[in-house]
Amino acid sequence: MSTIGNIPVSTVRRVMPPPDGAGSVQVHLDESQKIGNAKVFAVYGKGGIGKSTTSSNLSAAFSKLGKRVLQIGCDPKHDSTFTLTKRLVPTVIDILESVDFHGEELRPEDFVYEGYNGVMCVEAGGPPAGTGCGGYVVGQTVKLLKEHHLLEDTDVVIFDVLGDVVCGGFAAPLQHADRALIVAANDFDSIFAMNRIVAAIGSKQKNYNVRLGGVIANRSRETDQIDKYNAAIGLTTLARFPDLDAIRRSRLKKATMFEMEDVPEIRAVQDEYLRLAAGLWLGTKPQLTSPLKDREIFDLLGFE
Repeated sequence: MSTIGNIPVSTVRRVMPPPDGAGSVQVHLDESQKIGNAKVFAVYGKGGIGKSTTSSNLSAAFSKLGKRVLQIGCDPKHDSTFTLTKRLVPTVIDILESVDFHGEELRPEDFVYEGYNGVMCVEAGGPPAGTGCGGYVVGQTVKLLKEHHLLEDTDVVIFDVLGDVVCGGFAAPLQHADRALIVAANDFDSIFAMNRIVAAIGSKQKNYNVRLGGVIANRSRETDQIDKYNAAIGLTTLARFPDLDAIRRSRLKKATMFEMEDVPEIRAVQDEYLRLAAGLWLGTKPQLTSPLKDREIFDLLGFE
């Protein structure tokens, strides 16, 4: 009997190389789970940078343009749609758990809530801390929406994704999105997180339709550091929102910026969101970029 080393060939397990796209991160999306004809955006960025505020105001802006909008919060805090619904709504995972994960027992009104100006709101939630995978939560949410035909009459879907975590699970919304948008402030930590997200999008676009749409500068009076990073990798800033106290107060008031007092600085923010929504609806060119290595970011931004 022939051997490999001292091991008989008959006992050696043949391991074939995995097919292209195989693996926990790069598996191809089940055709039945595709969202449909809606324009789908996934919003990423450093934790605490204002993704939920940005997502909710962008949803409101799309609704102001006459679009039928669905916002899906992908965070265990389930506060993505807080300013749209004026409350913390139950999560999909909580609702599924209440029926022992028999989704067929649910009705749309059990997990979809109407918010400001008709924006439909869903909070996917997340697994208990230290257990499970966020990707499963996103998958179950999309599955439920499709089973109840809630995506057929939707023009825009916005995924608001937890923090700067770009593991396979929290990158799951990229499987459904047409464009990924990154929210960043004009500081090193935000841009470092943005660079990791750029890398995640680059990995996903090998097997999915998602492409990088651009950067939304938030809480930024200046954008010199963002501009420097963008120039280095060929990225574009789509919109800029200053660090206004009115934006902070809108969260405390459970309100979108479109419900705040009618003063010039707030009208300017409203106009910027409307301009951003209109541009995204018309379509943005995919930005095919390559992320920097960690040391390169330090050399670019970390030293004078």
